[in-house]
Amino acid sequence: MELLTRTAVGQKTVRPIRILQFGGGNFLRAFADYLVEILNTETTFDAGVALVKPTERGDYEQLRAQEGLFHVITEGILDGEVVQVTNRIDCVQQIIQPYLEWGNYLGTATLPELRFVLSNTTEAGITFSEEPMPEGAPAKEFPGKLTQWLYHRFNHFNGAADKGCILLPCELIEQNGETLKDCVLQYAAHWELGTAFAEWVEQHNTFCNTLVDRIVPGAPGNPEKIWTELGFEDQQLVTAEPYLLWAIEGPQYVKEELPFEQTKLNVVFTDDLAQYRTLKVRILNGAHTAMVPVGLLNGISTVRAFVEHPEWSKWLDNLLNNEVAPTLPYDAEIIASYIAAILDRFRNPYIHHKLSDIALNSTSKFKVRLLPTALAYYEKHNTAPESIAQALGALIQMYKGELEGLPRDNPEVIHWFSETWSVTDLSKVVAKVLANKDLWDEDIRFMESLVIEKLSTTA
Repeated sequence: MELLTRTAVGQKTVRPIRILQFGGGNFLRAFADYLVEILNTETTFDAGVALVKPTERGDYEQLRAQEGLFHVITEGILDGEVVQVTNRIDCVQQIIQPYLEWGNYLGTATLPELRFVLSNTTEAGITFSEEPMPEGAPAKEFPGKLTQWLYHRFNHFNGAADKGCILLPCELIEQNGETLKDCVLQYAAHWELGTAFAEWVEQHNTFCNTLVDRIVPGAPGNPEKIWTELGFEDQQLVTAEPYLLWAIEGPQYVKEELPFEQTKLNVVFTDDLAQYRTLKVRILNGAHTAMVPVGLLNGISTVRAFVEHPEWSKWLDNLLNNEVAPTLPYDAEIIASYIAAILDRFRNPYIHHKLSDIALNSTSKFKVRLLPTALAYYEKHNTAPESIAQALGALIQMYKGELEGLPRDNPEVIHWFSETWSVTDLSKVVAKVLANKDLWDEDIRFMESLVIEKLSTTA
């Protein structure tokens, strides 16, 4: 069967590159690139994407081979109706590995029509590192690479006000836009790039706080059947649920430049992301992060299998309704309705969301998604929440490295856990992990006794 390429399908459309995108994983392709494709199809947006590999390893070889083309299959139930739609995505015009193509990477900074910067580098990606500014090579951290790019753009266009960008980070951290801007300004100061550049970043670039919500399980289990229906082999095929939310906090001109109002897409422009973010991160993402280690250690491989399991479905219900819900400062009916909707989405019969696909950077995810609930619960009840403690115990067990292909995290984090597990005393392991402020930003040994108790019953 012929490989999906622009030549094979007769797709010669060349769109102006208006978007720089850091990351080309399943989520961004089935979320951001899908949204761009709809805008291109249904409005006059007409934007191409330059996709940048944010890390050194890998080169998106298969996506390169397919010349940026891939399909998104949307399957599930939305508002009581069965949805099954396939969209071919052709907005990715260029793929860049900056560690190998530094000139091409900086070259995109000179494109006058480039206006938007998207990213999804996980919760651990938006961070500052006191490294020297590399010459002719990318910085280690994503914000450092972005600072290098912005500085090149600033110099190329002589600090022109109209050559600033709108930045839309999709990482699931609070105030992701503000945090990204702070990191860029830290790099600018650390590298002594000058007050003029810092002022240009502040005054002429717009860092929006955003929240993304769509379950993207990745490649389908039977791609050959779908390839036959498509008529092409698509190794980058990705599936997603029908539900989609992108909440964007930013000035009016951002809304005007992104014409989502001309579509039926659930993109919301708001002055306050707090409720959207808290509900999504604490409930949907919190459930995902809790299920990963508990499920994998107990032979459960998918989200759907977990929520339909006779024992663990009750455990998850307790986590959401008795631990998370009471700590949220919103109307009880809104919370209950959201939890019910999330569980329905988890039961989507068309989606086989592998727990192993959600396991990347589980420590930083736990810190953002579950730890705030645990702290609020402890403050309210003076005891640790049982289900979250069990999830943390399972996470510690998962980082022992006995499950194939896991853990998947920063090499320094993996090495630290390996050394920590070199002792045989379980209580010492748990105490050391919970006291590690580099992992959690604080000492969380208030959960110690319950984590030890639950850890022995998880695996």
